[in-house]
Amino acid sequence: MNFTRWSARLPGIPGTQRRAAARTTLATAPGRRADGSVPAARAGQGADGAPPVPAVDELPAREVLDRVPALVALVHGPDHRIAYVNGAYTSAFGARTLGEPAREALPELRELGLLPLLDQVLRSGRPRTLKSRRATDGRCYTFTCTPAGGAAGDGRATNPGVLVFAADVTDHAEAAERLRASERRQRETAVTLQRSLLPQVLEQPDDLRIAATYQPGGTEAAVGGDWYDVITLGGGRTALVIGDVMGRGVRAAAVMGQLRTAVRAYARMDLPPHEILQLLDGLAAEIDANQIATCVYAVHDPNEGRLVYSSAGHLPILVRDESGVVVRADEPTGPPLGTGGWLHASGSVPLGPGSTAVLYTDGLVERRDQDLDEGIAALERALSGATGAPQVICDRLVRSAGVQADHDDDVAVLVLQHPARTGPDGELFRNAALELLGGVEAAPRARAFASGVLTSWRFPPDLHDAGVLAASELVANSLQHGTPPMRLRLRRTDRRLIVEVTDGDDHLPRRRRAEPVDESGRGIAIVATIASSWGSRRTPGGGKAVWCEFALPGRQP
Repeated sequence: MNFTRWSARLPGIPGTQRRAAARTTLATAPGRRADGSVPAARAGQGADGAPPVPAVDELPAREVLDRVPALVALVHGPDHRIAYVNGAYTSAFGARTLGEPAREALPELRELGLLPLLDQVLRSGRPRTLKSRRATDGRCYTFTCTPAGGAAGDGRATNPGVLVFAADVTDHAEAAERLRASERRQRETAVTLQRSLLPQVLEQPDDLRIAATYQPGGTEAAVGGDWYDVITLGGGRTALVIGDVMGRGVRAAAVMGQLRTAVRAYARMDLPPHEILQLLDGLAAEIDANQIATCVYAVHDPNEGRLVYSSAGHLPILVRDESGVVVRADEPTGPPLGTGGWLHASGSVPLGPGSTAVLYTDGLVERRDQDLDEGIAALERALSGATGAPQVICDRLVRSAGVQADHDDDVAVLVLQHPARTGPDGELFRNAALELLGGVEAAPRARAFASGVLTSWRFPPDLHDAGVLAASELVANSLQHGTPPMRLRLRRTDRRLIVEVTDGDDHLPRRRRAEPVDESGRGIAIVATIASSWGSRRTPGGGKAVWCEFALPGRQP
């Protein structure tokens, strides 16, 4: 519809009636064609004898606008004085006095902030639109303001004005709001599911301090499948995992929950990191062949002072040493979980006392206008200057990456520190080891060594005796079923005593019920009975380690 043309024919604008009459005469002249090929629209007799219906060109502009269901108003001059309002406008907002300025006579437009828009249309001569605004009558309208006015003989506008056309879009606005509310509910469901599947309280190992942060994407982004976990393996060792399921919504969160549960189950087997990822790879393909996920699984052993890890398409671990130098653990990295056909490998990076490691998902470093390596490099710089507790470092890294509440992707960060303990605190963390060559003197030597160490550590008699007995039984088991080299290691933390024996045979012991006539087979059963927990694992390069733990008096294991 050309409202500028119609508005030019409204009464009160010079020449309106004259031009309208001329067009009517042309349109109704017999045999006259408007463009030389198609007969002009004209009044005709209905088939049933009804009165003739006038053609569009025969209708005055006022009559056309009065019949339009949309709201129409015409204002003129810098004060936007009312020249015309149609019946639909009057029905919505009441009668208006012609000639009054819009600021006083059209308060509904003032409240909607439409008056500055009218000024812009007058200055620029171009139409402007204001979409879906709720007016004082409670309904939503889309307002289109179009320049209007008569034309002098030289083409200049006379009595310039603005035609305001308001289409009722209440139904569309309400439908859009219902859709947004539904999307909000779905997102809240996904976020709730996501958070419920993440660890509510992080396990805090004896030798590490750990903190984590999870922030879902902004309100316009569906929640993803980022997750993290901390798993105490026993014997002083700790597993750390972080991953990201591709995709968004409840489905991604559900797949994440299944993978996290599987990781915890596989971790209890105390396998090397690459074997854990190999198991997860097959499981991810079974869960959903179209769903892939990235993941890093790492194990920290305080005795080794290293972080052994394996990566399935995930971003590199960053490690900051005591002097502030940041190392990027790039290799080895395999394809994401769920792709199949790949043998993962394990690597390691130093993590001694005073070091801090950061595991994170791509939402922290990936930006659409920036290369991924630039984001990781920026994170390295932020980590090199980050000090304080793990949670402080978490918050600082998130802030340095510019992550806000409206961030377009999920962010998960896991920070672990291996504190450098000195003074009285250092006295609570002690290590002692003895190499065993085998032979009949190995067991008595191990008992004497364990007794002397536990006495120097000032353990109470009952714990001292239990520790010596456990060391004796584990060494005897290794002498009978293992092969050299053999080693006895005692370790104390602020919460527990750990006894561990390693040897060169990779056959893992199991607890079994010994018959009354059996002369052996009771060693592991005795250890399992007196200790808080026990376990075994294969060691890199062949061999095994068998360990047990005792909780210190007044301490939680």
